[in-house]
Amino acid sequence: MTTSEPREFDLGGLLAERGAERYELHAKYLNHQLPRMLHTIGFDKVYERAEGAHFWDADGNDYLDMLAGFGVMGLGRHHPVVRRALHDVLDAQLADLTRFDCQPLPGLLAEKLLAHSPHLDRVFFGNSGTEAVETALKFARYATGKPRVLYCAHSFHGLTAGSLSVNGEDGFRDGFAPLLPDTAVPLGDLDALAAELKKGDVAALIVEPIQGKGVHESPPGYLRAAQELLRRHRALLIADEVQTGLGRTGDFYAYQHEEGVEPDLVCVAKALSGGYVPVGATLGKDWIFKKVYSSMDRVLVHSASFGSNAQAMAAGLAVLSVMENEQIVANARATGEQLRSRLAALVGKYELLSDVRGRGLMIGIEFGRPKSLKLRSRWTVLQTARKGLFAQMVVVPLLQRHRILTQVSGDHLEVIKLIPPLVIDEQDVDRFVDAFTAVMDDAHSGGGLMWDFGKTLMKQAVANR
Repeated sequence: MTTSEPREFDLGGLLAERGAERYELHAKYLNHQLPRMLHTIGFDKVYERAEGAHFWDADGNDYLDMLAGFGVMGLGRHHPVVRRALHDVLDAQLADLTRFDCQPLPGLLAEKLLAHSPHLDRVFFGNSGTEAVETALKFARYATGKPRVLYCAHSFHGLTAGSLSVNGEDGFRDGFAPLLPDTAVPLGDLDALAAELKKGDVAALIVEPIQGKGVHESPPGYLRAAQELLRRHRALLIADEVQTGLGRTGDFYAYQHEEGVEPDLVCVAKALSGGYVPVGATLGKDWIFKKVYSSMDRVLVHSASFGSNAQAMAAGLAVLSVMENEQIVANARATGEQLRSRLAALVGKYELLSDVRGRGLMIGIEFGRPKSLKLRSRWTVLQTARKGLFAQMVVVPLLQRHRILTQVSGDHLEVIKLIPPLVIDEQDVDRFVDAFTAVMDDAHSGGGLMWDFGKTLMKQAVANR
C-alpha cells in the first residue's frame, strides 16, 4: 500500500480558491445576522488589502478608515515596524509558554507600559479588553474584601459575564441574568457615588474617562473627586482605558487630562496589539498584586493560558517603540483638534447637526431634531420607527459615495463616533470633512437618495419589531 506525500498547507491558494465565499461561509457557520446586516445597509464590500488608515478593493479604489477596527488599529494596518517584530519573534523560535520559566519579553513590555504610568507598579497580561476588566474586577474584590463594584450608566466594559455585570447598556445585558450584584451610578454624579459608598460594601468604581457609547466625557474634576471619595471609603478607582488609552485622546491615557488622578487599576488592550495579536493588560499598584498573589500556593490563582505569549509581547513592544519614535500621541492631539474644530464649525450651518465633542482622535458627531417643518416631519418619522436611523443614514453614504468607513456610536443613538488610526494626517482630515459636508448638504436638501435609503431602513426597523 502506497501513501501519498502530505500536502503542504497553502494559505494563499486557499484564499484564492475560497475567498469569494466569505459572506456565504459566515452566514452558514458564524453569526448569521452579521452578513444579513451588512447586505441590508450596503456594507458588504470586499477589501483586498490595507495599509495605514486605508483599504483598497479589487478595482483599486481606496477607502479611508475612520473606525480602526473599533480602535484596535491604533497605528493603522500593517505598520512595518510591528510586522518586522513579529517576523523576528517567530524566527527566534523561543521556548514560549512553558509556564515554568520567566521569559524576558513580558517583563520588558511591563517595564515599558509602567514607564507611562509612574504611580503603578505591576502588570497582568491577558488576551483582550474584557479580560483586562475581568482581572481588575477580581483584583479589586480580593484586595478590598468587598463584593460590589460601581459602574457608570451607559458605560461599556466588555461582554464576558463579569464585565457584562458592569456594562451600562441594557441591550447587552438583556437575557443574560443573573449577573454579579453591581450597581450603576450616573457619570459625573458625586452624590450618587457617595450614597453607594456609605453602604460599606463597595470594592471599586470602574469608569471610562470618555465613554465609548455616545462619546461622553467625564465632567471636569469628577475623576479626582471620585478618587478622593473612594479612598475615604477604602475602595479603588479602576480606569478602563481599553479604547481611550495609548494616545487615543491626545495623552497616553485619557485620565491624564485631569491633574492628580492616579487610578489603582488601569485596563488597556486594543491598540497595544498593533492590530495583529490579541493582548490585554491590567496595571495596578504593588499592594494589590501582593495581596492577590500572597503566597506560593496562590501563584496561579489568576492566570491566562495565552497570556504573555511571545508574539503578543513583541507586538506590544513594537507598538510602544513606534509611538515614541513617530510622536503618535502628539499627532493624535494635533490632528484630532483640527478635525474636531472643523466639524464643530459646521454645527451652526446644519440644523440636523447638534453637537461635536471629544478629545484627540475620539470624536462624537451628534444629530438632533431640526427646526424647519419639512425636515422636522421627516426626522419625527425616523424617530418613530427607530431612534438612531438618521445617524445610520449618514454612515451609509459616507461609505457608498465617499468610500469612508465610520460607525454609529451605539444602538438607538443619533451619534457617529470617529476613532480612526492615530496616524491619519491633514489630507485625511480634509477628505472626511469634505465628504461629511457633502452628505449634510444632501440631507438638508430634503430629497435624494439619502432619504430614500431612510425609507428602506424604516421598513427594516418595523419588520424587526
